[in-house]
Amino acid sequence: MINFLTLDRYGILAAVVLGIGILFFGGSMGPFFLLVMLWFLVLSGIVTWIGRRRKKMIGVYQRYRSWNNVVANGIVPLLITVLYYFNSNGSIMPNSFIIVSYVASVAAITADKFSSEIGVLGAKPIMLMTLKKVRQGTSGGITAFGIGAGLLGSLLIGVTMVNISNYGVLLVVVIIAGLIGNLVDSIVGYWEEQGIGNKFTTNFLCSVAGWAASLLLLLII
Repeated sequence: MINFLTLDRYGILAAVVLGIGILFFGGSMGPFFLLVMLWFLVLSGIVTWIGRRRKKMIGVYQRYRSWNNVVANGIVPLLITVLYYFNSNGSIMPNSFIIVSYVASVAAITADKFSSEIGVLGAKPIMLMTLKKVRQGTSGGITAFGIGAGLLGSLLIGVTMVNISNYGVLLVVVIIAGLIGNLVDSIVGYWEEQGIGNKFTTNFLCSVAGWAASLLLLLII
C-alpha cells in the first residue's frame, strides 16, 4: 500500500500554516490554489514510493521531509497568492497571469521532484554545467529519463487548469516554465555541490524560475 505522506510532524505543521495562508490570501481562488499544492503533495508521495528499494540500495532514498522542505517549496506559491490578494483590482497585472504563474511555480517544483525521484532510476547522470558523468543523486546531475519525468510532472500539475480559458496554450506555458525551473534547479545544483547554497535554496530558486518564466511567456504570447 502506498503511503502518500512524505512529511514529518514539523513538515505537516508547516504545511498546515502554508495552506491557511494560501486559502486566506487566495480569496475566491484560494481553494484552487490549495488544491494545486495538495496535488503536488500527492504526486510527491507517489514518486517517492516508486523504486524505493533501488533508491535505498544507492543511498538516495529519503522517506520524510521536514518544515524546511515545505518552506523551500511553498514560499514562492504563498507569495504569489499574496500578490493575488493585493492585485484584486488588476492594478499590477491581469489576475489570470498571477493564477497561471502560481501553477507554473508549482509545476517547476513538481518537475524537479519527478526528475529527482524517477530520474535517479535511469542511466548514470551527467552534470549539466560540465557535461561530465556524476554519481546518481548528485545535485545538478541530469538524464534524458529524468527530464522526461520532469515534463510529466509539469503536465500533471498543468491539467488542474482545465476549466480556465485558453487552456491548451496555458498548459504549454506551464509545461515550458516547469522545464525551465527544473533546468535552473540543475544549474544551481552544480553550485550546491561546490558548497554554495543547499537543496533548500535550490528548490526555492527552482520555483522562482518557474514563476518568472511563465510571466515572460505570457507577455510574449
